Amino acid sequence: MLDSAKLGRFVDQVWGDAIVPTLVDYIRIPNKSPAFDPDWAAHGHMEEAVAMFERWARERLAALPGATLEVVRLPGRTPLILIEVPGSASKASTDTVLLYGHLDKQPEMVGWAEGYGPWIPRLEGDKLYGRGGADDGYAMFAALTALGALREQGMPHARCVILIEACEESGSYDLPPYVEHLSARIGDPSLVVCLDSGCGNYDQLWLTTSLRGMAAGALTVEVLEEGVHSGDASGVVPSSFRILRQLLSRLEDEASGAIKPAALYTQIPPERLEQAKRAAAALRDNVYAKFPFAGTTQPMSDDLTELVLNRSWRPQLAVTGIAGLPQPGDAGNVLLPYTTAKLSLRLPPTLDAEAAGATVQKLFEENPPAGARVEFQRQSFATGWNAPALAPWLEKSLARASEAAFGAPPAYMGEGGSIPFMAMLGERFPQAQFVVTGVLGPHSNAHGPNEFLHIPTGRRVTQVIAQVLADHATRAG
Repeated sequence: MLDSAKLGRFVDQVWGDAIVPTLVDYIRIPNKSPAFDPDWAAHGHMEEAVAMFERWARERLAALPGATLEVVRLPGRTPLILIEVPGSASKASTDTVLLYGHLDKQPEMVGWAEGYGPWIPRLEGDKLYGRGGADDGYAMFAALTALGALREQGMPHARCVILIEACEESGSYDLPPYVEHLSARIGDPSLVVCLDSGCGNYDQLWLTTSLRGMAAGALTVEVLEEGVHSGDASGVVPSSFRILRQLLSRLEDEASGAIKPAALYTQIPPERLEQAKRAAAALRDNVYAKFPFAGTTQPMSDDLTELVLNRSWRPQLAVTGIAGLPQPGDAGNVLLPYTTAKLSLRLPPTLDAEAAGATVQKLFEENPPAGARVEFQRQSFATGWNAPALAPWLEKSLARASEAAFGAPPAYMGEGGSIPFMAMLGERFPQAQFVVTGVLGPHSNAHGPNEFLHIPTGRRVTQVIAQVLADHATRAG
């Protein structure tokens, strides 16, 4: 049996002595994902981050006999770190566990508090502020620490393959070629562990049961070849912004925020409805109170379960950028020639993203108001993921691990974000079990300003992974 107290001491020491200081240095590196830094190769920040991760990992591999590390590079693609750790079970086994993380980052984003910033690591109590520590730079460190803790206690584990990619924040478009290229070395995992998700609170283990898909693109409305004086043209030339509003109303009810086309919905499985109810009961007002509402802004519903389902199983639209509008201080009395809105449409986990994109494109471009020039340019499409049912051994293991690490039972909830890797692996390895969890909890604000890693949760998730790997080896033995 794994000694939980000894495990906790080992993990805490590694986190304090080696992981947190390395994450501090990692946060300083502006290694933005390729979608946000097209010249990433020339700038060298991604290579700097990869080299940092490689150095740290190689120092730990000495304690894992037979372990190897390779930085794999396919032409024209971001690099990928591949770590292979042979199984330590008493009986020879080809059983494999795949553990996943990424090291690329989201862009800066505005709104950071004074003295904070995306590339400025700042330790305050249990929190490490800065971009990328929680999303999800900690993953490789946690995986290797969990394996080191098992070796320290002489506990068996299956063969482990750790993949750390550098393209996740751009939709993981580089990952499928790597998985195909490395298919013989990856094998056929019976367990997949992903540490890139969220948690509803910091008091218990949260397992992600589903992930929404995404259809993102840029909607452009063009009414003029160039801007003209608004006093001369308004009332004659239609406003591109007004037409943009009309088009968005085809997709979204502006009063309720509900998406209109029935083709963008799927039936919510009964077990997910029940899990949403239990998650809402566990979180109570924290379902919405974790967000920094301005003034007297209210959530979209006063029914907590409906809010959980809205963010996990229903389509929702966010306008994430606008072009064609000058800054207010620079805006003259000009009727603008065009307006472009960048749209992020979250999709139900089981809805095909390409089909959804075709629905949205036709909705926008067909019969444009006033005959305006309208184009919806597709940018990033990813189908969501719905987890398979947990095997009895894994359900028991997660319950035991959560109690040992957090002192509370685990909770299960769908997440609103997308991890394209999960849908791909779910399709490629349909018989595998999945453990999808993470450290992005209340106020951690992934992708936004003042992002932070809650260090105690990172330590506890590491302990959980060690316990699950030990239980998996016993099951596989």
